Amino acid sequence: MANESGATSALPMRGVPQPAREAVLSLPDVHISQHPVIQHKLTALRDRRTAVPDFYRLVRELGTLLAYEATADLATHEVIIETPIEPTRARRLTGAVGVVPILRAGLGLAEGFRQVLPDAQVWHLGLRRDEHTLEPIEYYNQLARATNLQVCFSVDPMLATGGSAIDALNTLKRYRVPHLRYVGLIAAPYGLQKLREAHPDVPVYLGALDERLNDQGFICPGLGDAGDRQFGTL
Repeated sequence: MANESGATSALPMRGVPQPAREAVLSLPDVHISQHPVIQHKLTALRDRRTAVPDFYRLVRELGTLLAYEATADLATHEVIIETPIEPTRARRLTGAVGVVPILRAGLGLAEGFRQVLPDAQVWHLGLRRDEHTLEPIEYYNQLARATNLQVCFSVDPMLATGGSAIDALNTLKRYRVPHLRYVGLIAAPYGLQKLREAHPDVPVYLGALDERLNDQGFICPGLGDAGDRQFGTL
């Protein structure tokens, strides 16, 4: 009996119904990038031969590219500035931007965001996945009080079962952080559906939507463990 229980706990997604990819493509406020450069870099990221330094660089670069896509509709206001030639009307962002990487895998994406918005407020939230239940466990929380934020991005490379993303957004809402958005590299249909059900008010920006989760809860075809591949702890 113990062996049966252990085998079942090691395969938490076995027998769990999963939506087809086509079934979640029309979910509201889900933005899946079609940018050819993002697709090109994701191909290199998925390749098992990609070395750790290159993998981390690619995650950071993809974070930069997705940051441009996820901030395309931010509000701006008019200001008057002096160029070296003459005064002119120009635009500045209205309000601050927050970025919350889910530790540790989200750190590379957050660095990419900082390439675009170096003055963004970066907070940290530590969540790890119980390998038997796939439930997120919070182990670190360094969230500041939101001050004059226009938007706050929760960033994590992989949206698998959705547990960590949902828990992170629950935490941010408890802290009354306004105008949340989620940014990830690759999602499974199951996790995307769960995230939209739990937080229908949070826009989702993704680099790619894959086919399914395997019995262990990993995205297929995916890219493996994003944290281990970024930090060389395979």
